Order: sequence, then C-alpha cells, then structure tokens
Amino acid sequence: MKVGIIGAMEIEVDHLKAEMTTERTVEKAGMKFYEGKIGSTDVVVVQCGVGKVNAAACVQILCDLFDVTHVINTGVAGSMDAKIDIGDIVVSEDAIYHDFDVTPLGYKPGEVPGVGTISFPADRMLHDCAVKAVKEAATDIHVFSGRVVSGDQFVAGNDKKEAIHNLVGGMCTEMEGTAIAQVAYLNKVPFVIIRAISDKADNSGSEDYPTFEKKAARHCAAVVEYMLKNI
Repeated sequence: MKVGIIGAMEIEVDHLKAEMTTERTVEKAGMKFYEGKIGSTDVVVVQCGVGKVNAAACVQILCDLFDVTHVINTGVAGSMDAKIDIGDIVVSEDAIYHDFDVTPLGYKPGEVPGVGTISFPADRMLHDCAVKAVKEAATDIHVFSGRVVSGDQFVAGNDKKEAIHNLVGGMCTEMEGTAIAQVAYLNKVPFVIIRAISDKADNSGSEDYPTFEKKAARHCAAVVEYMLKNI
C-alpha cells in the first residue's frame, strides 16, 4: 500500500509532514511531493493548492510518478447541514460537483458527460477506517458520513448554501474533493475525502473560518495519522 495524502493548503499538510519520515522530495507542477512513511505505511504528502484544477493535476501526478494505490484528501469545509457543527468531521460516501452544469444537454446537475457516474463513490474500506479513526482518535468530535460537494467558490451565504443543497444535496462544501475523486475514479485508485468543518457556509463564514481553520486542520491530520498507523 502506498497512500497519496492531499491537502489544499499548507496548514492542512504541515502536521502530517511533521509526523512522517521523509525519504525524498519531488517538485512538479509547482507542488512539492514528500515521499516517505507514516508509521509503517508508505505515503506521499502534498499540498495541491486551492481549486479543482490544482487538485486534479495533483492526483494525476501521484498516479503517474508515484504509483499510489490509495488517495486520501484531508482538509476543511463548510457545513451544509444544521446538525453538523464547527469542529465535526465529514467522511465522504460520495462526491459531486455543485458548479458543473450541462443540464441543457440532458444531463443531471453535477454530472460529467462520458464518465459513467453522476457522483464519485468513496472506497468503503477507507471510509470505514476513517470513521473508526475519528471515533477512536478524536472522541470529542462527531463524525458524519455522506456526500461532499465541490466547486470553485468559497460558499459564504445562506442563499448560495440553500441553492447548492437543493441542487445536489451534500453534508459539506469545499473546493477540491470532487476533482480528486474524479481523477482517482478514472485511474481506478480507491479514495476517501475527510473534511473537518471550519465554518457553517453561511453569512458568518468570513468570521468563523480564520478562527477555526487551524483547529479543524489539526483534527483532520490526527485522524489521517491514526488511519495510517492502524490501517
């Protein structure tokens, strides 16, 4: 097993880099890939940058240059569900775009033509391992399983949040997960998305996000680390 671990921002991967034994560093497409081990598991940790294009390029590099067998996306997200509070963690069952729209051609909202699926299903083993890790490594945090929705925008208003939820549903919204899921799916690489809630994806987003981003990122990193040591 060789696990590619992707975070969009530096804060999302710094904790993992500190816990790993790095064997080499490779720079490609403006990204630094840290290859080594966490526990006894071979890993490649990388900060992909914000947005779907960066995320998609990152996964393809992990597949082509590092031959990863599994992909974990870790980071923060905005809650789309009132019962999911700041600090809680969402583990993906599937992922879908909220800003991909070719419905005038007969496709469903979020559906990418020619791919063969409307949403991208997470790997069940990775999903179950992530849920178990939250329950055992972060006992004071609630964990939720469900749909992660992605788009190239920071959702920070109730009107937008409601529109997205009515369109594709979802438990949380962010900017990379579905692109990571799509490329992993196309390469037949099992994946899971683990997102800690940093804001409520409403009009309080600009206030919540800076306050809770660091804490949420630490929670996600702790869960991933526990997964890798117990997988």
